[in-house]
Amino acid sequence: MKNKIVSADEWLNSRKQLLEKEKSFTKLRDEISHELRQLPWVKINKDYKFHSNAGEVNLHYLFGSNSQLIVYHFMFPNDWDEGCKSCSIITDSINPCQPHLAARDVSLVLVSRAEIKKLNAFKIRMGWTVDWVSSKDNDFNIDFNVCTDNSNDDGSYYYNYRMMSLYPSGELPGLSVFTKDSDDNIYHSYSTYGRGLEEFLGTYRLLDIVPKGRDENNLAWPMEWIKHNDRYNSNAKNNCCHIHPSIE
Repeated sequence: MKNKIVSADEWLNSRKQLLEKEKSFTKLRDEISHELRQLPWVKINKDYKFHSNAGEVNLHYLFGSNSQLIVYHFMFPNDWDEGCKSCSIITDSINPCQPHLAARDVSLVLVSRAEIKKLNAFKIRMGWTVDWVSSKDNDFNIDFNVCTDNSNDDGSYYYNYRMMSLYPSGELPGLSVFTKDSDDNIYHSYSTYGRGLEEFLGTYRLLDIVPKGRDENNLAWPMEWIKHNDRYNSNAKNNCCHIHPSIE
């Protein structure tokens, strides 16, 4: 449906009305971000071992020289030939942020269950520089609820802080935050899943301000249109991983 065509003065009046809502939203976001940072922490006592280009490493290693760590739980099981396209478009957004994060004492790492050589090959193909390690031999994905390994007999599993079902893949997307103190104790401070990950998807933020928006209403699922960044000019078939519409 075509938008109403008005004078510049009428447009300005409508824009100012919307601006008030935008300002309220910004203030609410600030409040939520503050409350997020006030959440209690959980000490990590398990000694997770990851496969990396430096060999076997632990969670401490992923921090590098920083005291804060963001882990993106990237959907890439070992029986896939390439990583999830939805996780890939998020990584396209967060990969360039690394120098700015490091300037604020934050490291960024991707974690997946595929073997390290697969992760390296896909990382090169996508043009990313972010560190990526394999969790294929530990319980990291299980403990942070980004897989369906512990599904119940009825197929339900715990994800996004409630019981879920019918996810199209055994892998699940998520983002977790960790911090460590001066004694090298590590704590889990935050995790988000499902549509909470849209906050880190820069492409969606840009699409939300154009007239057609995300233009996903007539698709089989919201992220069906997304392809890997090197596939938009090809006829390659999309893989089926996506953020399920029932996951808010």
